[in-house]
Amino acid sequence: MSSPADNPSEFTAPQISLWRRGLNNLVTVAAITAVIIVLVPLIAVFGYLVYKGIGSINWAFLTQTPKPPGEVGGGMANAVAGSALILAIGSVVGVPIGIGAGIYLAEFGRNRLGDLIRFTSDVLNGVPSIIVGIVAYGLVVLSQGHFSALAGGAALAIMMIPTITRTTEEMLLLVPHAVREAAYGLGVSKWRTTLSITLRTATSGIITGVMLAFARVAGETAPLLFTAFGNQYWNWKINQPTAALPLQIFTYAISPYDEWHKQAWAGALILIVLIVLSVSAVRFVAGRGMLKGAG
Repeated sequence: MSSPADNPSEFTAPQISLWRRGLNNLVTVAAITAVIIVLVPLIAVFGYLVYKGIGSINWAFLTQTPKPPGEVGGGMANAVAGSALILAIGSVVGVPIGIGAGIYLAEFGRNRLGDLIRFTSDVLNGVPSIIVGIVAYGLVVLSQGHFSALAGGAALAIMMIPTITRTTEEMLLLVPHAVREAAYGLGVSKWRTTLSITLRTATSGIITGVMLAFARVAGETAPLLFTAFGNQYWNWKINQPTAALPLQIFTYAISPYDEWHKQAWAGALILIVLIVLSVSAVRFVAGRGMLKGAG
């Protein structure tokens, strides 16, 4: 007699029970519903920002500084430039420290010092941003004797470091230990293995953590109230008070002028668009670099 194994055409897969099919459909519907619940508020917020802010965006808004109260026109060009300056300072300080701390925790941090760093990072992740602003005010502003972009960048760096640290650690721990052992077997030193192999393997996840931290601090207002303070004019000096989009939006939103309210909506829309474009550009460039490295 021939068996199903001898004649594959006669083989029939066992029928899936009605209960399992029903459970599969239920979980699929639940997953789709969860996605919709996440996307609907995001689309609603972005759509409302476009509705309220698109009418006030023009060439003057993107190239001019604010007009005096009561005058029509003006823009937030200095605030856009100021936000870029402050975020650049925060990233230059926060990203290397965060990635370095994450590397230490993943590769060398199985000790009391590592536990202390993890605990500190977890606590800092939950500290309100206004508290970070007060700390930066005490450490930088009082030392300098005035508000500055440097103080604002320091506040944002403090907020970025714990997120990047913990994300970097988790991404490095996901790299199989066999990869490290293979490098050690070829005589590669531990520090070279960490930088050239382990870190490179986890690059995508680390970049995601950096962008998460960047997107979080880009819209922060409270820390900048105590540090950068704001400025109605152009400023490119890191030791002077500097305008920033979140500060300008806050100032315009609480003002009694309808024209400023419209510009606050436009500024909020510009801020969201700039964050999305920045994150997308970094991921695109990093993705191309990884593909070239793989090739």
